[in-house]
Amino acid sequence: MTDDLKIDRHMDAVAVDDEPTTGVIGSEEESNMLCAVAPVGLLAELTHRCPLQCPYCSNPVELESVKNELTTEEWCSVMRQAGEMGILQVHLSGGEPTARKDLEDIVKAAADAGLYTNLITAAVNVKRERLEKLQELGLDHVQVSVQDVDPAGAERIGAFKNALEKKLEVCHWVTELGMPLTINAPIHRHNIHNVPRYIDLAVELGAQRVEIAHAQYYGWAFLNRAALIPTYEETVASIEYVEAARERLKGILTIDMVVPDYYAKRPKPCMGGWGKGFMNITPAGKVLPCHAAESIPELNFDNVRDKKLLDIWMDSEAFNAFRGTDWMKEPCRSCAFKEVDFGGCRCQAMAISKDPRNTDPACSLSPYHSEMVKLAKSEAAQPATAFVYRNTRNAAQVGKAHGEELVPAE
Repeated sequence: MTDDLKIDRHMDAVAVDDEPTTGVIGSEEESNMLCAVAPVGLLAELTHRCPLQCPYCSNPVELESVKNELTTEEWCSVMRQAGEMGILQVHLSGGEPTARKDLEDIVKAAADAGLYTNLITAAVNVKRERLEKLQELGLDHVQVSVQDVDPAGAERIGAFKNALEKKLEVCHWVTELGMPLTINAPIHRHNIHNVPRYIDLAVELGAQRVEIAHAQYYGWAFLNRAALIPTYEETVASIEYVEAARERLKGILTIDMVVPDYYAKRPKPCMGGWGKGFMNITPAGKVLPCHAAESIPELNFDNVRDKKLLDIWMDSEAFNAFRGTDWMKEPCRSCAFKEVDFGGCRCQAMAISKDPRNTDPACSLSPYHSEMVKLAKSEAAQPATAFVYRNTRNAAQVGKAHGEELVPAE
């Protein structure tokens, strides 16, 4: 198998259950039929507060202030509405969800609504007593992000002292309490050589799943791409190792992997299709089709403070903007894969080509593809730039990331 095919084989992969896939839709009529079906998963970004400062964070560069966060009752109402809609899973994320003192109330509301609850946490400030209480209230699953398997690397990447030691302690608590554990391994040039050790660590901890999640270059990761992107050769080597480990550990550990779009020839079906099986709620209550959707300036996002969750899913301008295939331009419109990859990522099309309706530049049919690949390989070949750490000070200085102007190939 060629290196290109190894990467392309993984473009349909997703890093976590919070990006579920349902059926295939095409026409506007089919799109309308689909939106009558509830999404499988809801990502609830409870806050943008976080003790870590990871330079690849998927949060927007403009972080939401505490004063704008949804109240306890507003989040509990969201959980009740999600259950009534038929949503199956809620992923409690952030920022750091445990920064909210009312997390227990939110978990209970979600469990009472019949939702499978997954806590996505940095774990550095989690106490065992609180974890036990959350389990008692209905928490089903815990996902812990591990910035590196080397203590010094973990401290440098997350800008938090002794982070790895604390994370491993919490992981042991999770398994001791009998809860399923997922290890999230955010991969980039500074830790890609440790992919084998991440997998070994997941086995040692008794985790059910490990996510080898290469950084996706939106939000803070877009700003830090030159500091983060690994080489093409490193990426291929990591894929080869994961494929072999999957065979070796079948029945012991589930290994998910998502690779950088920049080295692919086909785009991944982002979110399993826009507005198709997933919704994201920001700390301030805006409802998004994906994490990075706010990077598309022409879209307006409804808020759970103003409208019911079901009405937003069915009728919102943002969710309907790229549902189905009628919105597509060429070459997507006539492409045989348009109901497989759905044109790829709209946010990446916006970041690179300045038009969210364009073909995802990860696709070899995009006129921007060759320039994007060239840019990635060029940045990866250079010494890593300094991190722009994800924190409120840098957020205020940087503002929105608009991406670079690439010139399409003739």
